[in-house]
Amino acid sequence: MNDERARGVGPVAHGSSDDPELLDFSANTNPRTPPGVADAYEDALDQAGSYPPEPPNEYRGTAAEYVDVTPESIVPTPGGLAAIRLAIALAVDPGDSALVPAPSFGEYAREIRLQGGTPTFVSPGAIVESDPTDHALAVVCNPNNPTGEAIAQGELRAFARRCRESDTRLLIDEAFLGYTDRPSMAGTDGVVVARSLTKLFGLPGIRAGFAVATGEFGEAMRNARRPWNLGAPALAVGSHCMRQRAFVEETRERVARERERMREALATRFDVRESEGPFLLLDVGDRPVGRFVAAVRERGVAIRDATTFRGLDSHVRVAVREPEANDRLLEVLRDV
Repeated sequence: MNDERARGVGPVAHGSSDDPELLDFSANTNPRTPPGVADAYEDALDQAGSYPPEPPNEYRGTAAEYVDVTPESIVPTPGGLAAIRLAIALAVDPGDSALVPAPSFGEYAREIRLQGGTPTFVSPGAIVESDPTDHALAVVCNPNNPTGEAIAQGELRAFARRCRESDTRLLIDEAFLGYTDRPSMAGTDGVVVARSLTKLFGLPGIRAGFAVATGEFGEAMRNARRPWNLGAPALAVGSHCMRQRAFVEETRERVARERERMREALATRFDVRESEGPFLLLDVGDRPVGRFVAAVRERGVAIRDATTFRGLDSHVRVAVREPEANDRLLEVLRDV
């Protein structure tokens, strides 16, 4: 990576608050964690006196079962962002163009620019209708963050076929797919899938995730992955979480139920997008967003200023949390 390019690309704004006095609705992480996480972490500390196995085959096997692919196609990474960054670093060369959804996760464009590429922005719902010809990479976030819209499997498969015909790598970020019953695109020829364990399992500090890639590009990703890139606790806790099918199902049902309840209540005051993620995007109209976010914060609640997403100038994003916490958010938003 050219150091001049790195100096010219600044950080991306993210949600989350580290203020313990605030009820945090700015980050899209599950407020619950699977049962047994603490025991899995504690047991892993006994193994931390030596290097983790390389490659971490147990973790790869569990991840493969989780998304129904072969273990050979799994590339363990410390979080979903590391999977995204690895794929972009291998797919994009200086001067290349890449199709990128907007508004969406800002790290896609940042990583493309760090490689000397140029992002070509397309609305999230229309990106699968785009012509991938002359682009080195196309990126899809499914469901998209922060809008919450999801793309149907048939449309994704048709777009993946056009990408293969154009020799364009397709990267699909499925960080929030676990909140839906939609099938994964993992294992599809020419497609790299990035998965995060942060959001669904409520463990952003563990930093565990993986990529799924097949063929020569999958081999390149496995070769480029640094050894021991996940520590023993992350491997153990990540494997434990991916086996918790009942927890995943309970989370999906709770989030879907609470999300719809919140959407109906908020729609009386705001323009609220339909969403399949654990969050809702609100258009606050002519209210100054910065002052609106600050006023909510003064009442003990943190929400995400969504104007940091490209193309949004009057929006905030709120997470879906526990029913009691959601009630508090609704109360505060009624009063502001």
